[in-house]
Amino acid sequence: MLANMRRDYKRGHLELDNMSADPNEQFRKWFAEAQQTESGEVNAMSLATATPDGKPSVRVVLLKGADEEGFRFFTNYESRKAIEIAANPHVALGFFWSALERQVRIEGEAKKLEPGQSEAYFRSRPKGSQIGATISPQSKVIPNRDALEAEFDEAMKRYSGAEVPYDSDFWGGYIVVPDVFEFWQGRESRLHDRLRYRRNGDTWIIERLAP
Repeated sequence: MLANMRRDYKRGHLELDNMSADPNEQFRKWFAEAQQTESGEVNAMSLATATPDGKPSVRVVLLKGADEEGFRFFTNYESRKAIEIAANPHVALGFFWSALERQVRIEGEAKKLEPGQSEAYFRSRPKGSQIGATISPQSKVIPNRDALEAEFDEAMKRYSGAEVPYDSDFWGGYIVVPDVFEFWQGRESRLHDRLRYRRNGDTWIIERLAP
């Protein structure tokens, strides 16, 4: 039964003395360790958005860049997530790495990338992925799967020897500029470790939270 599904976490613990003063550096360290340990897509992250009146939605997207400026992902600018970001740019990201018994939560503001950055990433994708992004009216109702595949096949033929056109108003990237990070490490008896970094001007304040 679901109520009886549980596991005791024993892989590690978090101490302030062992954490970087910079949450971006700490994230890169954990991400590198996840790459060595996890078997799935370690860059898969939950992205939560909300309408101005507070109705939330969440989905899994792929992290495609992370540095001191923020966290990057790409999507259709007419999708539900993009519409919600346009109205309310405050978002949250979530990573879960089961093998390491770790989570990372990030809160911040999402901003569109410059068109040149988005096109550079678009051009780096396989042609099939470029066409899939171009022909899909993401989040919209479609008549059936056959219609989508027919449009894809037609576009593959049309651009077989040509460059797929890029429309910066239709598809592109976002950067999430973080204000809050939370690093979570599973512990026994559900006494998990939670360390939160919150921005204070140009510095980060680190606090331990109760599990």
